[in-house]
Amino acid sequence: MATDKEIVAALHGVSTATLTTVLLKKGLRNVWMRGTMPLRAGQKRLVGRAFTLRFVPAREDLATPESWSSPKSTRAAIEAMPEGCVTVVDAMGITDAGIFGDILCARMKKRGVAGLVTDGVVRDLAGVLGTGLPVWCRGAAAPPSVAGLTFVDWQQPIGCGGVAVFPDDLIVVDDDGAVVVPAAFVDHVLASAPEQENLEAWIMKEVEAGVPLPGLYPANAETAARYAASKQKK
Repeated sequence: MATDKEIVAALHGVSTATLTTVLLKKGLRNVWMRGTMPLRAGQKRLVGRAFTLRFVPAREDLATPESWSSPKSTRAAIEAMPEGCVTVVDAMGITDAGIFGDILCARMKKRGVAGLVTDGVVRDLAGVLGTGLPVWCRGAAAPPSVAGLTFVDWQQPIGCGGVAVFPDDLIVVDDDGAVVVPAAFVDHVLASAPEQENLEAWIMKEVEAGVPLPGLYPANAETAARYAASKQKK
């Protein structure tokens, strides 16, 4: 069983596009979270365990500024986030209420959270960008979360961007968005994804050399043999 540090190192060079292909071959089609795009261009690829937060629709007696001081609040959840986690927030795709602003994101950054992923939006955009916390979301909105959402709990199964995410699933995010690797499939991904990435890099060189696609991508037996031979030469 690989440690989280070994997992991060092994998958740091594996794209989310490759991961979706590897998981598709195992029958998992719905792993890419819709609407989770980089808030800032050039954010580096991140790998980490999911720390989940869940919102439900706003209810007037619960979604109030006073709720921010409740023991079950986003503030309390942030204090429970372990270093290196990727926080995944179910905001039900609502885009007119920001789940977090600059102060909350600054605290997450201070606690060593690797990044924030949500199918909702943030607020205080300039301030959030200034914290340096990598964020994947649908954009920004000025109103606070209680204008459209009620926070209910953390470290529960959630739906984010139409994808089921459980606490401690593996999350990988890059320029193409966020992908969940279910915890039970992590070992398979570790065994398969880096090699798939290496194969596709070799295929790209073949394409640049003028090799036609049929039989090359996907690789037939002859191509697979040439790829294996190329590895022996290194």
